[in-house]
Amino acid sequence: MATIVKPDTRHATSDWFTSNYKISTDAERQRGASHDVRQEARFLRNETDNKTKWDQLDNNTRLADRVDHIRLWKDKLEKTLADLDKEIADLSGSKDELENALEAKNLPLEMTCENLVTREGRKDIDLVEDEVEDEMHKEKAVIEAIQRQLQGKIDESFEQICVLQEARQQILADLQDKNKALDIDVEQYNLTEDSPDISYKPNPTRVPKGSTTPDQWENFSRYNKERAEKEMGNSRRLREANHHTLQQTDNDLRSQQTATDYALRKRTHEFERALDELNWQKKQTEDEIAEMENDIRGLVDSVKAKTKPDKLAQTRLENRTYRPNVELCRDNVQYGLTDEVKQLETTKMSLAEKLKQSQHALHGLEQNLHRINADIALKTNSLKLDKDCQLSREKLSDPCKRPLTSKDRCMFLSGISREKSALIN
Repeated sequence: MATIVKPDTRHATSDWFTSNYKISTDAERQRGASHDVRQEARFLRNETDNKTKWDQLDNNTRLADRVDHIRLWKDKLEKTLADLDKEIADLSGSKDELENALEAKNLPLEMTCENLVTREGRKDIDLVEDEVEDEMHKEKAVIEAIQRQLQGKIDESFEQICVLQEARQQILADLQDKNKALDIDVEQYNLTEDSPDISYKPNPTRVPKGSTTPDQWENFSRYNKERAEKEMGNSRRLREANHHTLQQTDNDLRSQQTATDYALRKRTHEFERALDELNWQKKQTEDEIAEMENDIRGLVDSVKAKTKPDKLAQTRLENRTYRPNVELCRDNVQYGLTDEVKQLETTKMSLAEKLKQSQHALHGLEQNLHRINADIALKTNSLKLDKDCQLSREKLSDPCKRPLTSKDRCMFLSGISREKSALIN
């Protein structure tokens, strides 16, 4: 059975031409719009490509400038760090000199105290508060004042070293941060579009917490540098003050030691002159004692020599009293013998009195000689003590003989010499 197909709607010829025209115009308009889009896309593509390349180039330039800026400050901080290290070493050396000078002052102080104790060995009249003792007390006071002054400078130097080390730590921390930042920026500068480790990041445009401005960044490093330079300036002035203190204290000590040495030499000379005078007086007194002893022996002999003439005269007078009767005459012989006896008695009394005076004078001479000998012993002891002090001070004034360590100083003060070590074969 045949199927009946319903024919499509019939259109007019005008509709057919209209449809063709519409298709043609729509195609032309669409092609025009497409052309405009293509042109705009090409322009945009070229524009964005150029913009991307220029932005990348600009940021590469900015990274390069930033790297140069960081390197500039890195070089400045490294130089400042080197200067700080040198200044710390110089100030530490100056502090060591002060400590050595302070240690060296112990020996003169101990020597002065030892000299004062040694001079306490003087006795009796020689134990006087003389110029030497005054100068030694002054020297002790000068040394103690020098020690206080040196200790003060040591404390100042220690505090300044701590400040310098603090500034150094700040510079070092800043340098470490700059080295890290420099490594990061150099790495970013070397990154390219073909680098394997580039990727999208979450929220890359965020502002990290603690971010600073370029002015804050530069001011921070500038402050660290200027602070370090300021402290180095203070350190240099302190080193100059330390050097001046060392020179001044050495001059003060040498000046006082010179005054003490002069007073000690002067006092030693006075003791030597006094000893010479005492020795001369001793000799003269001993000679006078010898003369007096001879004279006393002569007086004793003279008194003894008058005994027999006195006995003779008295015997004659006594025997003549036995003359008989009128022969018992008071003749010239009687008067002569009587005068002789009286004269002998007077002579013996005079000789005895003179002998007594001579013995008293001899006793006085012997006492004076004993006193002279005792004073000579005192002066000899005092002179020996002062010469011992002078000898010890002469050793102290010689830098080659000056002990440096505490052990050497103890051996020096005790008089013990260190034996030479035997060679080991």
